[in-house]
Amino acid sequence: MKVVICSDAAQTRRLAAQVLAQQVQTKPESVLGLATGRTMEAIYAQLAKRAEEQSIDFSGVTTFNLDEYIGLTAQHPQSYRYYMQTHLFRLINIPEHNTHVPDGAAEDVKAEARSYESRIAQAGGIDLQLLGLGENGHIGFNEPLSALNGRTHVVTLAQATLQQNAVMFDNDMAQVPARALTMGTGTILDSREALLVVTGAAKADIVARVIEGPVSALVPGSALQFHPHCLVLLDEAAASRLTQREAIFWQMQHDPELQAFLSA
Repeated sequence: MKVVICSDAAQTRRLAAQVLAQQVQTKPESVLGLATGRTMEAIYAQLAKRAEEQSIDFSGVTTFNLDEYIGLTAQHPQSYRYYMQTHLFRLINIPEHNTHVPDGAAEDVKAEARSYESRIAQAGGIDLQLLGLGENGHIGFNEPLSALNGRTHVVTLAQATLQQNAVMFDNDMAQVPARALTMGTGTILDSREALLVVTGAAKADIVARVIEGPVSALVPGSALQFHPHCLVLLDEAAASRLTQREAIFWQMQHDPELQAFLSA
């Protein structure tokens, strides 16, 4: 992992949008793995702004989202397909047929999981996977005790995840889907590059376990320690429990690639 501690959440989001924009500019036919959540909303707003200002062409880009709730149609306001249309796809010139989100309304969700994994492979694999981190350490919807080599699959969501997501459903737990389709941790690790973005003091404990703790199925995000090219962007609050902060800052100051990235 290469870890960057940013001065604040705004810088974290700006740098994340910069990474995504540079990926598309460098490789116009990139395959991007995308995530959802409040942090991602701000990143996508920044990316769309960059796309307009710098005339970044997304017409050759293919995207695969990490996950989707089972039981929600693409038209449901809380589905991740609806989220992506609202926060990114309608703002850039990406063809709709190039955008992929698991079909949570599929009659056979296990078959949909297998199909989704196949479609990723047919696209040549994911060049850059954008990730957030759940407070219980999940990446995608790979909850604690998920297989670290798992592929796209059906998952029953942890109670903590349901409680956190209830705010999107008028704080009515009965409305929150209990299951989801998600890329597996193994699928995520297959990406050529990974970008993990975490902000806020509420994530500080789990960030420390993901970056400095042992790799464990209890903390699925810790599997990213095995990823050959993983960039982690943290704000000061999210990084506050790390014990190796001095070593991280030293690396930031002396790694030419990181210096070039931070000064761009």
